[in-house]
Amino acid sequence: MRKDGLLVVLSGPSGCGKDTIISKVLDHLTGEAFLSVSMTTRERRGTEQDGVDYYFVTPEQFRENVENDLMLEYAQYGANFYGTPVGPVKHLLAQGKTVILNIEVQGGKNVRRLIPDAVEIFVAPPSLKELERRLVNRGTETRDAIDRRLLIAQAELQCACDYDYIVVNDVLEDAVEDVLSIIRASALKTNHAMYRISEVLNHVES
Repeated sequence: MRKDGLLVVLSGPSGCGKDTIISKVLDHLTGEAFLSVSMTTRERRGTEQDGVDYYFVTPEQFRENVENDLMLEYAQYGANFYGTPVGPVKHLLAQGKTVILNIEVQGGKNVRRLIPDAVEIFVAPPSLKELERRLVNRGTETRDAIDRRLLIAQAELQCACDYDYIVVNDVLEDAVEDVLSIIRASALKTNHAMYRISEVLNHVES
């Protein structure tokens, strides 16, 4: 019996530390887990590489993917579209790998509808005050932009109840261990681990 891959969704407000958590989780699960590469219509920045940082496409190409049901989820942010192409995700899952999606709550809702057995984790800050401090310390946005992000964060936090798990990123190492524990436990659920029973039944002592 083939091992089934595991689809993991991480969502949470901007500034809550999702990117750092995912990076450290992938370090722990080298060769076992992979971050899904998103598709976008925005322009490439700096040293970004197509197929590594994003799949960079034109608006027309993005629309074609949507019309041909080749997107697992997608959303518009500002003037640009972002989404998850189905093909690479299915390819990794078919190999029994864990695939991590770093997407917004809107995308999480779409994945939940299409793939009910996906494991969805909401990453929250310890407080809105701490979230504000982290956003300010980035030094990359104006005060108005930070205030807008905080308003969005309050709305996103209301969606946490739709997720399977909630991880509060107060101490980074603890949050990473929480996510790793969720992934490891989910991989042992019956729907993902029945191949182990076949291995037991078919094992022959040498």
